[in-house]
Amino acid sequence: MSTRVITINEIQVIGYIWDPGIGLCAQTRNLKPYDIENIGELTRDNIQLWIDKNFGDFSNVTDFRADIGDFLLEWADEESKYTFSDCMFS
Repeated sequence: MSTRVITINEIQVIGYIWDPGIGLCAQTRNLKPYDIENIGELTRDNIQLWIDKNFGDFSNVTDFRADIGDFLLEWADEESKYTFSDCMFS
């Protein structure tokens, strides 16, 4: 039996969308090679800049998590993973 390796390239965000009064929202975005190339060096600052340019539904992203190949950047705030889960799977 052969083993398959699946590479995950995604960014998860929580924040506020442009609709007032909605509260916190969450979204996952799968990245294409083009997206990863546009991020450049995988740092929190570079990923934040990319998010600011590409998550147009959000007026304010409060936190994010990035899983890009062998690079994993966890939430800046531990509570954000629970907020993300509550928004996505409530």
